[in-house]
Amino acid sequence: MSLKGIELQIAIPKTFEAGKIAEQKQQQSQLNQEQAQLQNEKEAVKNRESVRHSEKYAKVDKDPKGKNQDQERNEKERQQNEEEKKTVHPYKGSFVDFTG
Repeated sequence: MSLKGIELQIAIPKTFEAGKIAEQKQQQSQLNQEQAQLQNEKEAVKNRESVRHSEKYAKVDKDPKGKNQDQERNEKERQQNEEEKKTVHPYKGSFVDFTG
């Protein structure tokens, strides 16, 4: 397959254009990756800071009755523990025989 002079006049400039386009696409993909990485880093920093700031306000919240939510939670857990202790299991006994 031989190329004529006229065909070379058209083919050579088009190869340069194709090379430039390929280089631009490669640079664009690198820029996109860098931007995505920066955005992920910003989100990570934002998530870390937002958790820190919200923790100090979480313990201050009170319900209309004036009790802390932590106190109510502790009372409910204590009541549940007392109810579990009061219940008698239908087939398990309360006596443990340690004699061999």
